[in-house]
Amino acid sequence: MMPSCGRRLLLAAALAVAAGMLAPFARAEDVLHLYNWNNYISDDTLRRFEQRCGCRVRQDYYSDNEEMLAKLEAGAVGYDLLVPTGNAVESLIRRRALRPLDKARLPHLGNVKPEFANPWFDPGNRYSVPYASTVTLIGYNVEKLRSLGLPTDSWALIFEPRHLEKIRGKVTVLNSQRELMAAAMRYLGHSVQERDPTKWEEAERLILRAKPYWATFSNSTYIKDLAIGNIWVAHGYSNDMFRAREDAKAAGRPFGIGFTTPKEGAVLAVDSFVLHKSGGRPDLAHKFIDFMLEGENAADVSNLIGAGNTNAAAMPHIRPEIAAEPAIFPPPATLRQLEMLRDFDPKLRRTLSRMWTEIKVR
Repeated sequence: MMPSCGRRLLLAAALAVAAGMLAPFARAEDVLHLYNWNNYISDDTLRRFEQRCGCRVRQDYYSDNEEMLAKLEAGAVGYDLLVPTGNAVESLIRRRALRPLDKARLPHLGNVKPEFANPWFDPGNRYSVPYASTVTLIGYNVEKLRSLGLPTDSWALIFEPRHLEKIRGKVTVLNSQRELMAAAMRYLGHSVQERDPTKWEEAERLILRAKPYWATFSNSTYIKDLAIGNIWVAHGYSNDMFRAREDAKAAGRPFGIGFTTPKEGAVLAVDSFVLHKSGGRPDLAHKFIDFMLEGENAADVSNLIGAGNTNAAAMPHIRPEIAAEPAIFPPPATLRQLEMLRDFDPKLRRTLSRMWTEIKVR
């Protein structure tokens, strides 16, 4: 029979081995699962949060709200945090897919700018905390467009054949039903919240007329293509255009990238953090949201990514040239021309889906 001291040593060794085997699993559980837009939180910001919380952030990406909603509807689970736009927040609340916030865990919630608190899509911010804002607009190669004498302040640039014939194959538009059709609606003088199907049919015809001149539908590659000069005009998000401009500068390209909000009006998006019911770490999700509500951390989305900012405490930390950029922080006159997308009733959603299918296959 083994002496008792030997048994104790053997038991201690076995426990040490077991602890070593289980340690990776314990660490693996300390992970925040984030389902996010492409290129919407900087690596530097994530590293700082991981160091503070002693955890890891794992991201999956989507390039369109409809893509994200469809994936969740199809049964995707396990995401602690999502970053949807207002109309998608509205839809997720209606589907009862979100956890209510525990505001006691968000001591920096008061940093949200008053104009972004209590939004129409989530009265009282029961489920959402604003993160950033973007405008869907036009980005362009300054030198090419100037040499061709083309307008850069109107949706006519991407919809009118008289302009498109000069830039055939050098234009991309968003691969997003709501965003592209919204641009067409604004150009036609209609609201993006219009319920009349005949007006959306008018937008469909406008898009189909312009489509032969476009290079492709793109939600992410247009950033690189614009920055290296493969395309000259892109319909896309203000923060992406900022990135394309900075990338072109850093690479020493012989051209600049400009971006402007069309005079006919455009879409303003406010993206918010929300907790999905299927997530297993609401504790980490609240820690991350509150971290992102701190002024210096909140400023990163503007300084590093070029998005508009919903956080008052961030403003002193934002580079002055970015804070003064009207396409990122629209002045009051421009704001009056911007609209947010709203969720539609099932009948109109089906109608728009049919139109989108026709646009893509024709």
